[in-house]
Formats: sequence, structure tokens, C-alpha cells
Amino acid sequence: MGVISRTGALRALLIALLAATAAAAHARIAARPGANDADLWVPRPEVARLAAIGFQNLVSDYYWLQALQVVGGATEDPARQGPLLGRLVDVVTTLDPWVDHPYRFAAIWMTDSPESVRKADAMLTRGIEHHPGDWRNYFYQGFNRFFYLEENESAADSLEGAARIPGSPRYLPLLVARLRAGGDGLEASAAMLAALIENAEDPYEKAEYEKALDEVETERRARALDAAREEFRQRYGRDIARVEDLAQGPGAVLAELPPELHGWEWVIDPASGRIVSSWYGVRYEPLLQASVREERERQRGVRLVPYTEAR
Repeated sequence: MGVISRTGALRALLIALLAATAAAAHARIAARPGANDADLWVPRPEVARLAAIGFQNLVSDYYWLQALQVVGGATEDPARQGPLLGRLVDVVTTLDPWVDHPYRFAAIWMTDSPESVRKADAMLTRGIEHHPGDWRNYFYQGFNRFFYLEENESAADSLEGAARIPGSPRYLPLLVARLRAGGDGLEASAAMLAALIENAEDPYEKAEYEKALDEVETERRARALDAAREEFRQRYGRDIARVEDLAQGPGAVLAELPPELHGWEWVIDPASGRIVSSWYGVRYEPLLQASVREERERQRGVRLVPYTEAR
């Protein structure tokens, strides 16, 4: 009982010290407004490993809770905190490399820049080394390489690794074939996003991938309208004035316009001249940069007027 009691006391003391350290770090952040938050209160993994001898799992749990709080308490897109989350998850997985979800957590939220995506990729490789029988780490790695880095061949390599693991989805070889074949990638994006939604481990993750799948489907419909617009030009030697022209009149190119997913309209963007959803205001592209994400969210609050009205 004495040994157990002393161990419990030591653990309680460590937790108190960690809390005090975090409070002091936050005080330093306030005193130095230009400083990098991650440098101030997240230790380097090798330092954390030395300091946590005998208590690695406990300290790993502490920093994992900090990462969850960064995402759960964010008032803006959590991906803007990619570098901070990267340092937190690096400490978590260095101290306890046999953890599971943190590797995929990094893949979800470290998407603010190519550098962050590649750091998340390295963490997923660490996860694969410690969980060689889990196909999900391969899958998330393949998705990020394809969706954010546009590295189809390396993405296919990761998905092939996932496909070799018993219990992995049977459609993975088809995804690999699509990536190897090239093309515009919308079908592969939709298939991978659907799989990520199905296997989402928390509601935040699921919501992020659902938004991305929504944009992919909107782009698929917009491309169908692009094709109809080109046919209209070929038939009549002129461009449409409104998107509705594609489905009106005796010589209509389409029987009807494809529905806009949010019940809004298809319009011609006066800036680019392209057909866009008035909900999004822009055409689809992978949301790598946080600034692009913010602009798209801003656009959702601005309904575009039809092209003829804008002129």
C-alpha cells in the first residue's frame, strides 16, 4: 500500500507540475505577443522524452489533451493551427508511439501548408511502423498525398500498402488503379472521401470530409454544365448569357439543369466567366491553404448575382 500510495503521490505531483508549466508558458506568451506559441509551450520531443522518464504515457496523455483542446476550442479553422498541432502530436507519438488515433488526427488537421502535410505524412509513417496491421494509417497517408500534394504515384503506393492488409476495404485496388491511370481525379477524390466519412473516428473529422465531398460533387455537376456550355457554343456560335439558357427553348442542350446541392443557383462568375455554384462562388480545388478555406467560407455568405445583372 505504501508503494502504491507513493506512486500515486508522484503522479499527482507530476500533473501539478505540468499544469504549472503550462500556466507559466501561457504567461510568457502574453508577455511576448510576437512569439511562436508552439516554441514557447511545447517542448521538443527529445526533451520531453528525457523529462518524462518513467511517466511517458502520462505526459503523452497530457499533450494529447492539449491537442484536442486546440481543435475543440478553435474559433476559426483548426487547420490554421497546423504547426502547433504538429508539435503537440509529435511529442505525443514520440513518448507513446503505440498510440492509435493521434496519427490520423495529425493527417486531418495538419493541412495548412505543404510542410505541415509532409510532417503529418512522416507521423503516419511512424504510425505504420508501430501498427503495421492497421490499414487506416496507409489510407490516410494515401489520401493526403493525393488530395493535398497531388502525388498520385506515392498515394497509390500507400493505398497498395493498405490493400495488402487483411480486413481492408475491397475497393482499394480500384482506387489504386484510378490513381495509376491519372485523369482529373474527381472520382478518386469522391471514393476516398466517402471511405473517410464511413470510417471517421469523431464528428469534427466526419464534418470536414463531408464538406470536401460536397465540394467534389458540386464540381462534378459544374463540369457537366461546362460540357453543355461548350455544346451550346458549337451549335449556336455564341455563348450563353445565363446558365438557364442551357435548358430553355426548343433547342435546349439540357432537359434540365442539375440541382445545386444547397438549393441555390448556378451562375456565371463575372470575374472568371466560369459557371459556379452561388453557394460557393468559386470552383473546386483542394483546400490546402487556410486562407483559401477562409475565403471560401466568406464566399458562402455572399450570393452571386447572375452574369447579366453584373454586367
